[in-house]
Amino acid sequence: MEKKEVSLGRTEEFIFFDLAVLKQKDKWGKYCRVIANAMSAIPWVGTIFSAAAAVHGEKEQGKVNELYEEWLKVHKEKVQYLMMTLDEVADRLESVHEDYEVRIQSDEYLALVRRAFRSWDEAETHEKREYVVNLISNAAASNLCPDDQIRLFNDWLDTYHEIHFKVIRAIYQKPGITRLGIWTSVSQTIPREDSAEADLFRLLIRDLSTGGVIRQHRQTTYDGRFIKSTSKSSSSSSTMESAFENKKQYELTELGSQFVHYTMNQVVKRLSGVT
Repeated sequence: MEKKEVSLGRTEEFIFFDLAVLKQKDKWGKYCRVIANAMSAIPWVGTIFSAAAAVHGEKEQGKVNELYEEWLKVHKEKVQYLMMTLDEVADRLESVHEDYEVRIQSDEYLALVRRAFRSWDEAETHEKREYVVNLISNAAASNLCPDDQIRLFNDWLDTYHEIHFKVIRAIYQKPGITRLGIWTSVSQTIPREDSAEADLFRLLIRDLSTGGVIRQHRQTTYDGRFIKSTSKSSSSSSTMESAFENKKQYELTELGSQFVHYTMNQVVKRLSGVT
């Protein structure tokens, strides 16, 4: 137990040393602290290195623990994918202007890295992991997005599922799209109003609306204030509004637009109005 605790409690330098031996990448040395902080946020990393060292020691003594070896084989793909991701992060940081080197090495940014890679490890799909990598890579340029906003976007990545992101992408690609348009962008058939599919679609729209990601289109004054919608006479229809109605237009909120820029677009350009 004591040996395991020491392994899991490694410093950034020891974690980096293990990785450097495996990868022998010069760029990893430049971003040693970033890579080490990313690794430190993933619980199984220390266990894998500890197990690998144990297997190596047993082989030197002429002993082979088959269970250890099989366990490492199972995790081989997971480790390779993690290393590919860390390579990508290092490559992306290389493209950041040198003015942000201090930012990249700062404790504030490293805290964001640890938070992001906890989400990366818990993500169930490759798509969501890519969003996490985009977010933390773009967060290296501090003036594009404040850290509190980065943390909020990280929370959104944890909270929402891929099916939410399909709705977000549909609205981003076609601002002013209706609920019917959103649905037909992902399905060719319109389900019954009392179906599970319709209930799920209502839930998605409600989640993203109450979460501040999307909203119904609103007109604004010249100084950005929203104009109240004029009251309309109630419909004489005896049925409720369809989940797939085709009149009300939807758009991303400004916060939602920034979320898309920083998580779904690999190359982020400065947004108008953001300093």
